[in-house]
Amino acid sequence: MSTLMRAPRECGSWFWDLDEVVGPGLEPALATATQMAEILSKHGLLTPHKLTYDWYVLDVGGIGITTTLMLANPVSGPGPSLPERIRQSRPQGFSTAEVYAIHVVGSGTWIDAHGNRHIEPQLVDLSVSPTPIGLSAELSVFHDIWGWFDFAGRPHPEVQEQNAPRLAAALTDLNSMLGVNAEPGEATYFGTAGSLGIETPDALEDGSGPDVTDRL
Repeated sequence: MSTLMRAPRECGSWFWDLDEVVGPGLEPALATATQMAEILSKHGLLTPHKLTYDWYVLDVGGIGITTTLMLANPVSGPGPSLPERIRQSRPQGFSTAEVYAIHVVGSGTWIDAHGNRHIEPQLVDLSVSPTPIGLSAELSVFHDIWGWFDFAGRPHPEVQEQNAPRLAAALTDLNSMLGVNAEPGEATYFGTAGSLGIETPDALEDGSGPDVTDRL
């Protein structure tokens, strides 16, 4: 069971344009997703449980169908090749449909102010797109544990100090592995991404931060 409040939109996101470093296609996308998931797992941020992926038809666009594939093991699990398993799950009636975006879904570990570790579903969101125009990847976070303030605007530096460095280390490793530095995504009501974490907003006169609980 979740023990953290989750924002309906991301508190921060990071985007990698991989067009010049990785070829397009399902196989390179899955290989990239596997490598990224391994790094996130090393930092305790993602243990993959399943893949979800959207379908599109060239010159038509998305068809509104999402497929779920459970993973007995991490993304590179044994048995039939993962690309073939995905292609075999192509929706009936759409013989030319291709995968538009692959989401690696799992759980991660966050650490509270007392140093206790907790398992949280979808602590981070990882997606890789294999579209022909070029491979890309995105990482998003939706909880307040990465920032100086919680969602109510209360400072919680002990929580941030336990978690933000882990996210920064993971982003650093991802940049190094991918050979491209991530581009921070657009700011939302719930936070602003910096190069390696969540930016701290200006505090009010009483030392508190923005209270965003009205939209949770």
